[in-house]
Amino acid sequence: MTKKQILLAMKAYTPFRRAVWLACMKIPAGQTRSYKWIAARIGRPGAARAVGTALGDNPFAPAVPCHRVIRSDGSPGGFSAPGGLKAKLALIKKESVSRTRKHGKRRA
Repeated sequence: MTKKQILLAMKAYTPFRRAVWLACMKIPAGQTRSYKWIAARIGRPGAARAVGTALGDNPFAPAVPCHRVIRSDGSPGGFSAPGGLKAKLALIKKESVSRTRKHGKRRA
């Protein structure tokens, strides 16, 4: 699916879910943000758990990279895609390594 097709398909969902998914799409590859960060970003600072629910129901992965969203304490949180948390951590690691190589920098 192209980004344009995804944005069109998102119209079938609630404004809250669309806002969550759009904020998630802005997280750069190789980086993570918290559920709380997304909640604040969309103007709903108390809705971190609802953000998690919306991401758990994400039908647009990997274009909406819900694997980049973790808990505020740095732990991975949940992941409903096949492979569960193990797959989430592998995706984050793969993106981080790829990004480091692409930019020619090593991260400590």
